[in-house]
Amino acid sequence: MLKVLLMISGAFYALLCVFSIVTGLIYMTGKRELNPLELSDRMTEKLSDLGTCRKFAVKMGFVTFAVGIVQGITAWAVFRHQGTAMFVTALGFTLFSIASVAVKLHWKVSIFALVKAAAYIGILLVLIAGRVRGMF
Repeated sequence: MLKVLLMISGAFYALLCVFSIVTGLIYMTGKRELNPLELSDRMTEKLSDLGTCRKFAVKMGFVTFAVGIVQGITAWAVFRHQGTAMFVTALGFTLFSIASVAVKLHWKVSIFALVKAAAYIGILLVLIAGRVRGMF
């Protein structure tokens, strides 16, 4: 059962990898505005000017693209689940992702934020269980 959960976790990160890379490219090229679900209310207010919002979207595109690359590396680490380096990679990015949800949204409670946090916490528990069971 744990192996299946690890594979699901790896697939989740692989899916996020593709989504983040594509979204990053779209933002970088200015073909789409930022998703308001990904921004705190305070940040949305700061970006009320269209020009500022577009410049910020391009910058966020580069960040989102880079995160996609790291998510791909994390997916690979979870799929391989062999050795301490793989575990530390997967664990580190999962902890980063949990913190990112909290910090980026400034604790704004929404279904989107709760689902993301729950998914990452679930993956964190699977990774820890995998480590305890000697699968990493």
